[in-house]
Amino acid sequence: MVFPSLSGLNSTTPRRLATMNSSDLPGANVTPLCYSINSPPFKYPPTVASIYYSSIFSTLGLSSNLIAFIVLLKSFRRTHNRSRSSFLIFLGGLVVTDFMGLLVTGSIVVSYYVTHFNWRELDPDCHFCNFMGMSMVFYGLCPLLLGAAMATERFIGINLPFARSTIAPKRRTVSMVLMVWMTAGCIALLPLTGIGSYHMQMPGSWCFFNISSEGNDLVFSLLFSLVGLICITASFLLNTVSVVTLIKVCCGQDSTQRRRDHEVEMMVQLILIMTIASVCWCPLLVFIAQTVLSGGPLQIKYLLLWIRFATWNQILDPWVYILFRRAVFKRIFPSFDWSRGSVMSLYPSFRETVRRYARPSLVSSMSSDQTAEMTKSSLTSPPTTKPHTPST
Repeated sequence: MVFPSLSGLNSTTPRRLATMNSSDLPGANVTPLCYSINSPPFKYPPTVASIYYSSIFSTLGLSSNLIAFIVLLKSFRRTHNRSRSSFLIFLGGLVVTDFMGLLVTGSIVVSYYVTHFNWRELDPDCHFCNFMGMSMVFYGLCPLLLGAAMATERFIGINLPFARSTIAPKRRTVSMVLMVWMTAGCIALLPLTGIGSYHMQMPGSWCFFNISSEGNDLVFSLLFSLVGLICITASFLLNTVSVVTLIKVCCGQDSTQRRRDHEVEMMVQLILIMTIASVCWCPLLVFIAQTVLSGGPLQIKYLLLWIRFATWNQILDPWVYILFRRAVFKRIFPSFDWSRGSVMSLYPSFRETVRRYARPSLVSSMSSDQTAEMTKSSLTSPPTTKPHTPST
């Protein structure tokens, strides 16, 4: 998902802006569907800045995800914790998805800038354009769906640990990752069945689904936008509940008996992944929904801007696990006594503040439980008074 510079493009692009006369091309009497809106070749020649930007962008993203995958693989071999193993499998699926997304889409865009190929001559039947459009949708939705699945797994692991220990082995986690990929793949295939359509996009280096307020294009545009927004919302809600529960556990009276350093580390990484996805994807998803619901013309300049915003998700995701790990903090702060207490002891003032706000809820919860137990015992316990004995 790498795109050219935005220079030379108007903010509002009509249906056939910046296309040459299609009648000059061979076989122009029958225009394939993917070229019916924007037909190459275009009047905007690729610039040197676009070539360098796309190449650097792809190289940085691929190398980042490759480093993250190696680190994850080493951590997976060393870990013996079931919940952490499941979380690492999800992270591995996310890294592989981001790597392949950059490899597929970046290769096409960089090849276009290097060779300046004509899409209609290379792909007269739109197979190549459809493949790139499907790749854009698939590798765009997968990180959002995986983020929601990871939030669900952590929610169950923290709030329902006994249920999770019986229903989430490693094979089940792998099945969930495969199910996420299958769901994203089925959505990406919908335009080939008539629900939506893939079209050449300005300035001619990429294909994407047609963002329109007409017919099936409206349905698919809203589907793509709503699926992404629902995933982000679900991740936010589930992570919020998990964080509140984890804070109560870490700052409660049983914090010395229940060490949750690995839980805290996983939640920090998951929250950062969710934040990055929200910042990178929300502008594009909201823009798509707003465009199709308002019925106005597509603002191609904003589309390219928000698409480029979204692609940063694939670069920033791997650095969350590369940097925000306990092992990295040990190297940065070697003088710190990492053997004591919990990771919450890194921030004593924050710990005391959280404890102050968490204690009332814990006390009220414990008092209500004790009251219920006393009531129950008073109802079920036999009478303790001695029977009256008649005097002789």
